[in-house]
Amino acid sequence: MAVEIAIDTNRYRDFADGVPDVVHQFRVSARIYVPLIVVGELRAGFLMGRRGQENQRVFEQFLHRPRVDILLPTQETATHYAALFKQLRTAGTPVPTNDLWIAALVVQHGVTLFSRDKHFDAIPQIARISV
Repeated sequence: MAVEIAIDTNRYRDFADGVPDVVHQFRVSARIYVPLIVVGELRAGFLMGRRGQENQRVFEQFLHRPRVDILLPTQETATHYAALFKQLRTAGTPVPTNDLWIAALVVQHGVTLFSRDKHFDAIPQIARISV
């Protein structure tokens, strides 16, 4: 069964680098969501890199694929963010701020997160793909 995934910055980079397992996961996913936070992280990285314009052009083409959508934060996202912030702080397992926003979007939309970052393991309400 094809799954809908939200991708983290590291998985887009793996995809762009042609990592076989990641490319396969992108191909078999019913839908690929890119959290707005990931869009910002990637664009910042492109500006800092030597091939920024080329990477930006390729990323824009990726974003216009039929199965790709950007996940935008809303007031509901902020509510999920606050609840996750409290949960993680109480448990003594805080995660970086940008990743907390990504987690809030994933919880809000009920999609599976595709990331290499282990700190997402501290959020049991997130379904994850480990490739």
